Amino acid sequence: MVTAYKHEPFTDFSVEENKKAFEEALKKVKGELGQHYDLLIDGERIRTDEVITSTNPANTKQVVGTVSKANEDLAEKAMQSASESFESWRKWDPRARAEILFRAANIIRRRKHEFSAYLVHEVGKPWKEADADTAEAIDFLEYYGRQMIELKEGKAVESRPGEENRYIYTSTGVAVVIPPWNLALAIMAGTTVAPLVTGSTVVMKPASNSPVIAAKFVEVLEEAGLPKGVLNFVPGSGKEVGDYLVDHPKTALISFTGSRDVGTRIMERASVIQEGQNHIKQVIAEMGGKDTVVVDKEADLETAAEAIIISAFGFSGQKCSSGSRAVIHEDVYDEVLEMVKERAEKLTVGNASEENVYMGPVVDQSAYDKIMSYIEIGKQEGRLVTGGKGDDSKGYFIEPTIFADLDPNSRMQQEEIFGPVVCFTKAKDFDEAIKIANNTEYGLTGAVISDNRDHLEKAKYDFHVGNLYFNRNCTGAIVGYQPFGGFKMSGTDSKAGGPDYLALHMQAKTISERY
Repeated sequence: MVTAYKHEPFTDFSVEENKKAFEEALKKVKGELGQHYDLLIDGERIRTDEVITSTNPANTKQVVGTVSKANEDLAEKAMQSASESFESWRKWDPRARAEILFRAANIIRRRKHEFSAYLVHEVGKPWKEADADTAEAIDFLEYYGRQMIELKEGKAVESRPGEENRYIYTSTGVAVVIPPWNLALAIMAGTTVAPLVTGSTVVMKPASNSPVIAAKFVEVLEEAGLPKGVLNFVPGSGKEVGDYLVDHPKTALISFTGSRDVGTRIMERASVIQEGQNHIKQVIAEMGGKDTVVVDKEADLETAAEAIIISAFGFSGQKCSSGSRAVIHEDVYDEVLEMVKERAEKLTVGNASEENVYMGPVVDQSAYDKIMSYIEIGKQEGRLVTGGKGDDSKGYFIEPTIFADLDPNSRMQQEEIFGPVVCFTKAKDFDEAIKIANNTEYGLTGAVISDNRDHLEKAKYDFHVGNLYFNRNCTGAIVGYQPFGGFKMSGTDSKAGGPDYLALHMQAKTISERY
């Protein structure tokens, strides 16, 4: 019997036993760094001469691991393997597919600190952020397994005398999964197992910044009993391997998480009918955000300041849900700005492997350079309140940075920075605050801090985002509790971790029989 879903609890590192256990995991993983990981195609390990080298963004001389790099020929081999395996995998009992996810969840749960330690080293996640990432991966496995069991008989439709009607879900085909590096375990795991549990086979191209954690997850699915050829692991170049897989006539579904520019490019390429293609490709895309915390004049300002800090600076602002904009009622603007400044200046920045580090590094040199260039733009467009400095001599560290008095249409308030930078804008009243909050091309998350019930009710209808939070931060959606996905240019609003998500990976079929 399958138990009811409950999300994986977070680790309390104030408990000495938990702290010591995590330190042991960090030590264990540090001793394993530098290993090589091969491609997995049709159940076989394939080693290539060309590799992707993953380094620790907090210590660039430390190699986390190397991963074999696929090319077009190997991508083709992976696609053929997935296509052939689909014919048997789709006929598995959905419950049996779900049970593989449950076994995988248990494996990761037993090794939870180990997986979190890899996140610390590979993408620079502080302890709590890494722990939450691993917990979310477990949640996706547990939740999607249960959802598939619920959907295995389809949905109820009406029948009538002499006629029986059924509405069922069928497997789609080969899914190409292109996950991001920022939730390197959680989103990678969720976007991989969602098509798998619905009976599709998968060709997964992990992010080049986090291929080791992806390789570790592939090993878990193998251990859990996934048949050969059902999941094929092909790290490689986006332009070479990624484009080839997206364009392939056998590709039925593409699941992508990343930037708007890459996501829209994938959608455009997927719309082109290739020779030998007899279906329309489905695209599930989550493409970033420019998210706003709105603070009303009738608000608990302590709650407001804390919400802005957590939203802006958690994982160094490298979340599509990060609150990089703060729109504050003019009556409380100066007070809230000062409160956030005081808190930001107390945040610790350093190597994420150390305890009590709030902010680790940003992910790589490209990210560092981009964020620092935006800080220079911010100095021209607004007032630098605190932060603004970076150090890339050993790793990619940037101070928590606050800009004030920005025009709502400035670049700083319109473009996704993806770093530890929050931009303040003043609003004369609540209506103007919501208008400013809606003035970007994105619509992923948002938060409203207010004690005015009428304003909160108004925001429910007028604040155009996929995930709206009241009197809390705009990050940290939990699987099964806050299904996640956005409006506008933030993506297809596919609501990962929600009751409708798996259905997007399947085809609905009506069967009607007359007696």
